[in-house]
Amino acid sequence: MEEKKQRILDTINSPADLKKVPEDDLIQVCQELREMLINECSVHPGHFGAGLGVVELTVALHYVFDTPYDNIIWDVGHQAYAHKILTGRRDVFHTNRQYKGISGFPKRSESEYDAFGTGHSSTSISAALGMAVAARLNGEKERLSVAVIGDGAMTGGMAFEGLNNAGIGNANLLVILNDNNMAIDPNVGGMKEYLLDITTSKTYNKLKEDVWHILGRINKISPGARNMIQKIDNSVKSLLLKQSNLFEALGFRYFGPVDGHDVNHLVKVLRDLKNIQGPKLLHCITVKGKGFKQAEINQTTWHAPGRFNKETGERIKDDDPNKPPKFQDVFGNTILELAHANPKILGITPAMPTGCSLNIMMKEMPDRCFDVGIAEQHAVTFSAGLAAQGYIPFCNIYSSFMQRAYDQVIHDVALQNLHVVFCLDRGGLVGSDGATHHGAFDLAYFRCIPNITIASPLNEEELRDMMYTAQLPDKGPFSIRYPRGNGSMLNWRTPFKELTVGKGRCMQEGEDIAILSIGAIGMEAAKAIEKGTPRSVAWYDMRFLKPLDKELLHEIFRKFKKIITLEDGTIVGGLGSAVLEFMADHGYNAKVVRLGVPDHFVEHGSQQQLYKDCGYDAESIYQQICTI
Repeated sequence: MEEKKQRILDTINSPADLKKVPEDDLIQVCQELREMLINECSVHPGHFGAGLGVVELTVALHYVFDTPYDNIIWDVGHQAYAHKILTGRRDVFHTNRQYKGISGFPKRSESEYDAFGTGHSSTSISAALGMAVAARLNGEKERLSVAVIGDGAMTGGMAFEGLNNAGIGNANLLVILNDNNMAIDPNVGGMKEYLLDITTSKTYNKLKEDVWHILGRINKISPGARNMIQKIDNSVKSLLLKQSNLFEALGFRYFGPVDGHDVNHLVKVLRDLKNIQGPKLLHCITVKGKGFKQAEINQTTWHAPGRFNKETGERIKDDDPNKPPKFQDVFGNTILELAHANPKILGITPAMPTGCSLNIMMKEMPDRCFDVGIAEQHAVTFSAGLAAQGYIPFCNIYSSFMQRAYDQVIHDVALQNLHVVFCLDRGGLVGSDGATHHGAFDLAYFRCIPNITIASPLNEEELRDMMYTAQLPDKGPFSIRYPRGNGSMLNWRTPFKELTVGKGRCMQEGEDIAILSIGAIGMEAAKAIEKGTPRSVAWYDMRFLKPLDKELLHEIFRKFKKIITLEDGTIVGGLGSAVLEFMADHGYNAKVVRLGVPDHFVEHGSQQQLYKDCGYDAESIYQQICTI
């Protein structure tokens, strides 16, 4: 029996091991990496398509550059799976995004090769520029910082801020544009490849630098000589490429486009770029999902497909007809219903129409829905402009991403008291995406803003009623936050009811202890009470954090001396803090226990595991009831 040949990948525990591999074998390394990603992600779900698209680029980067001395920053960090495998985490990669396992994103505390933590979008260029300037200040002229930006991240305004700043300096920075937009012709023409080879060659760049220095001397005699030659150079490129070049206008040396799946050519190009000082940009054309047919064809579905059959490509769905719907789908169906009845309602999302289910309305009313790209600041102010003209925009942004648009919420919406409805999906702990994606802070960071209403539904029916209430006249800025995952109601398509803003409700009467909850996490309180507690427990669904139901709170504090607050958000500044402030302001005296996200960043795991770790799952609530 023939002995099975050892994979080259099994011998690679660091980039130093990768550098020992002959260049001719790099294609085999890429194939083995791709096979491993498909095998692992089919069983242990994660971000799939983006990782497959940068396999060759990842191998080339670690083959050419001296990591971790040279810094590689992966924008929208789910590109970094192959990077993790090549940098000592191959044998633990099966724990990716699992409880107590490795993170699904680059994480500085996890590896010295993770130069910068990246879970949100469009941050890589600014971070890489900071590192490049630090290297220059330290006298490390040859140390290079590389920003790999793609998967839509170039639509974020911060990316352009970084480019604009980097272009005016002389920092040793390389930006790699991982261009996986299928709308761009993937065939890279011979002329473009020829220009790339010419412009990256040592001879060409040595000649260009020599000419540049000579022109510097001539410039003293004939001012503008350098500018004239630069304009001629850019004009020739524009003529041959049939397009103007934004990056060179910003002060970058531009190279490309190049085939991002030709690992040997990438190695050659990167070696040449390594010897070119200053800010430069390499434009790589890649295919998201490369190497797995279904992921190449349907990029949206296979961005993070869950478990799947690696042989057939069939996704293994957990659909259960007896399972309540996801909150996001309730939002998607409800906004469509409301939009049919109210022609002023519009839907806005920053690059997440499928993730937030706005695609349901988008399919039927494409002219009333707007995907603005990964641009949360723009999404909010764009919504404010629509509201200023009498429309009612429902701006759906994940809670953790709304953090990026905080000033716009204050300055452009709340200050002007504009009628924008913010639907914050993924409020609370989201699970395996971890610390960068948990929506832990929105209740607290919105609570201090004047004019804004803050609501959070216990279940699907309340979400529908809050959305209905929010679109009624004269409601001003209105925030509705709800969690990732499924609700608790099968028959959720109930008739719309207007809620009284700022009014909570008693879910269960009791005599000894009061539980005050906000949002869907209140169902954990219901489970705890169902266990049969030794004390008589009252439970209140507060519904609104702002304005607080002061009448209800007076009633509670007059009756109870033991109170538990419950929220799926930080206990610093949220519902618990608001209740303590009310108690102090009105001279009440009670023992108040606050349950929620502690004052530290919570790692990844399932939502139930994390609720338990943070002390507010049903069992933890039950124990508090017994001991308070």
